[in-house]
Amino acid sequence: MMTESPSRVVFRDPQQKLDTRVGDLLARLSTAEKIALLHQHQAPVPALGMAGFRTGTEALHGVAWLGTATVFPQPIGLASSWNPDLLRRVGEAVGTEVRAMHHADPERVGLNVWAPVVNLLRDPRWGRNEEGFSEDPWLTGVLSTAYAGGLRGDHPQWLRTAPTLKHFLAYNNETDRCLTSSNLPPRVLHEYELPAFRPAIEAGAAVAVMASYNLINGRPAHLSPLVDDVLRGWSPDDLMVVGDAYAVHNIAGDQHWEDDHVAGFAAALRAGIDCVTENGDDAAPTIARLTSALERGLISESDVDAAVRHILSVRIRLGEFNPAEDPYRATGPEVIDCAEHRRLAREAARASIVLLSNDGILPLDRATAGRIAVIGPLGDAVFDDWYSGTPPYRRTLRSSLGDVLFHEGVDRIVLRGAGGTLVVSGDGLRVDAVDGTPDAALFDVLDWGQETISLRAVANGLCVGFDGQVLRNDQPGPNGWEVKETFTFEPVGGGVALRHLQTGRFLRAGTDGLVRPGAPDLTDATVFTVDVLIDGVTAAAAVAASADVVVLALGSHPMVCGRETIDRRDLDLPGAQDELMRAVQAANPRTVLVLTSSYPFAIGWAEQHLPAIVWSAHGGQEHGAALADVLLGAEPSGRLTQTWYTDDSELPELLDYDIIATDATYLYYRGTPLFPFGHGLSYTEFRYADLRLTTSGPSPSPPTSVASGLAVGPAAAVTVSVDVVNAGTRPGDEVVQLYTRQQHSRVKQPLRRLRDHRRVHLAPGERTRVSFTLDVAELAFWDVTRSRWVVEQAAHTIAVGRSSLDWALTTTLRVRGEVIPPRTARSGLRLIDNDAYAGTTPVAISLDPGEALRSVAPGAWAVFADVDLDGGLQQVSALASMGSTPSTDLPVMPSEVVSFTDSAGDSATVTLRLDDPLTGPVLAILTIPRAEGRLDVASARAPIGPVGGVHDVFVVFDQPGIAVATLAFS
Repeated sequence: MMTESPSRVVFRDPQQKLDTRVGDLLARLSTAEKIALLHQHQAPVPALGMAGFRTGTEALHGVAWLGTATVFPQPIGLASSWNPDLLRRVGEAVGTEVRAMHHADPERVGLNVWAPVVNLLRDPRWGRNEEGFSEDPWLTGVLSTAYAGGLRGDHPQWLRTAPTLKHFLAYNNETDRCLTSSNLPPRVLHEYELPAFRPAIEAGAAVAVMASYNLINGRPAHLSPLVDDVLRGWSPDDLMVVGDAYAVHNIAGDQHWEDDHVAGFAAALRAGIDCVTENGDDAAPTIARLTSALERGLISESDVDAAVRHILSVRIRLGEFNPAEDPYRATGPEVIDCAEHRRLAREAARASIVLLSNDGILPLDRATAGRIAVIGPLGDAVFDDWYSGTPPYRRTLRSSLGDVLFHEGVDRIVLRGAGGTLVVSGDGLRVDAVDGTPDAALFDVLDWGQETISLRAVANGLCVGFDGQVLRNDQPGPNGWEVKETFTFEPVGGGVALRHLQTGRFLRAGTDGLVRPGAPDLTDATVFTVDVLIDGVTAAAAVAASADVVVLALGSHPMVCGRETIDRRDLDLPGAQDELMRAVQAANPRTVLVLTSSYPFAIGWAEQHLPAIVWSAHGGQEHGAALADVLLGAEPSGRLTQTWYTDDSELPELLDYDIIATDATYLYYRGTPLFPFGHGLSYTEFRYADLRLTTSGPSPSPPTSVASGLAVGPAAAVTVSVDVVNAGTRPGDEVVQLYTRQQHSRVKQPLRRLRDHRRVHLAPGERTRVSFTLDVAELAFWDVTRSRWVVEQAAHTIAVGRSSLDWALTTTLRVRGEVIPPRTARSGLRLIDNDAYAGTTPVAISLDPGEALRSVAPGAWAVFADVDLDGGLQQVSALASMGSTPSTDLPVMPSEVVSFTDSAGDSATVTLRLDDPLTGPVLAILTIPRAEGRLDVASARAPIGPVGGVHDVFVVFDQPGIAVATLAFS
């Protein structure tokens, strides 16, 4: 322990500046002690009175994995409230419970929380869809800042917890997530991906960031220069960057980026990764690798110091060295599952519910509705996802609606094979000779979709899983990092074999009668016949026919067929749910569909045939109560933060991140969605009137009507105001949404972009004036010709309304911005800054600009529009190469993997054509040499003939595997 008086220790003096305190503490640490701080589980330093510290308490929508805690709706549900204040209060509640748990068990519960997730919901098939907030970067930024702000606390000096944004950057697929490269052209990077991360960091709400598993333009995200060059430039304080679990290990592992783990760990540290999440609580391998890296000269003492500084800055702000001054130190266990948090969980669950359609059947009047039937597999269930905590209780829809008819709509079966019947017993599932069909032989089939089922034993209501030795019926349902409670039926002759999905093996009855997943293939599997005792669809339809109104509860299980490590195959309802829905509707047309899921579904038939549809994310402990509230009359105030498509055929490739080129997300999608971004109905009606624009400044403009529009400069601020009237007979909430669309541009612009929103609560007949401030500078886009933001001279549609496609009123704003001039050939062309492309993907190179375009198909091309080829140009040179290594060493999207070893000869050609990639005049033909190494490029030159004027320049690749970084004209 320290012998120096605490009053004389600078790092313990709260009156000193943070940088001074960090510097003092850093200087007191030995090199070995500093390296030991670079692992998730940081060792104590007794000589300085430093306790152990760990990063990584999961707090996505409640405290996860650490015992009983309040469980709030999934983040996609919280976001559907469109209510930043609500998310701030939920974050505050979660952060308070983290504090309480930490004070009770500081070694097990750390104060660095890994939340929120700000990855954009670009594709609804992403397995982790429920973890994000929105497909829109602005809305994601607003909501993540609110949630992180609640976790952080509002004290200017001290942190309640240290929120960590996940996962930087462009991470939206679980399919080969450690090997795939996210293609980010500059506009997608600057206009879409980065803006989601910036607000929470810039506001100081988030004090840390986690890097993602994937590669970005061919380079591991953990080695991206964006970490130091961009992220840290936004933060008002030191920003800690942590690695994802085993991701630093991947650099020299699956990604083959470095030759060994010492080099891989060193590369991560140099790139700005401060804290490594590897090997659980065993820091020894990380310490050994970083120590060796220092000895080998792969990192310097200053690299270590930079990382430790970021870590110490967070630890000091958490009050570790100033318990007396820490305003959160007194938080005790009484806050966990307190009455206030229970009320907040109910409020958050209710606010997340979205009324998708309604012909007037809702709300139900309990006094006049008659017999209500709750039907469906989610009617009496509240599920946990991977990042859920342990809820203190679960309120289901069935229990919350009271006296109702009920049927799950699932099949009940008996399995017979190997000379007996499959039954549950104390030592595991076995095949035994039994008389009749005892309860021990009965199983309910829970169909999760994608041919995936669970077997629930009727004898005790628990699911069958594999404990590593035998099958047992001892689990409440699918759970865990590796789900062990799911199977598929594989037809074999007149029966079926059961494949256990976690092991990949088939069930086989042993000589002892016990059944295990012990058969590697069908030839050794036990074949069962399936006797269906209760047809779930038929039985559910009979119950529906006997009711006056049906509440049909369908949806997903958040641990199966769409979760971390598993992307969804399609947008279909799970398994037999579509059949169940159609049968119930045929039996009783007064059927209200209540969907609970982690993501959108393609439910066009339901939208056309059912009188009402309600959607909610998995809503935590109060989920069923909140649904009942809304069905019986509470205002449905949620709005979609993600487009619902009519079919997955409308989606681009899952691994294609270029939303501009692929017309993806509500920003660029040109079709008609099932339900648009921002959609959500109310139980009342709202009307809009008197949309006006005014400018602020020294000479403010008078209000401008819809008809006349307004003209402003790029530095102006415009006030957009509109009247909103509740034209119905009930009080209700309206989410007034402000959108813009640039009408003319040099580049492809979004069809619509959310700029702001306001929630208003109005009594029947009440009118209010809603105002927004729109900074014209926010209308800028990334100009690839000059690598900077530009506000272009153009007219913009200003729209207010109920969703991205339901615009009540519009007007025009004319902006006196820039006219983008032609590119100057003599200034050079970076291939990544192209205006359009086909058959190429971005890859990393070792030289500036760090990225090149590589062809992945014959005849691939990239175009630069409006290039001024002034007179006197004589030659063009390219920084380029032809790949000579296997494609596995050059990560690309799996759909574009090609082999370069089949390329003919030792070189390839790139042709520069004017104005057309196929028939345009040839400007030059470059011979590209074969590369020596993966990141290597060399110079190639070619003469050009007399040319002048402004042209579109096409760069045409004659074969796959050619990488071009720059073109220089002279």
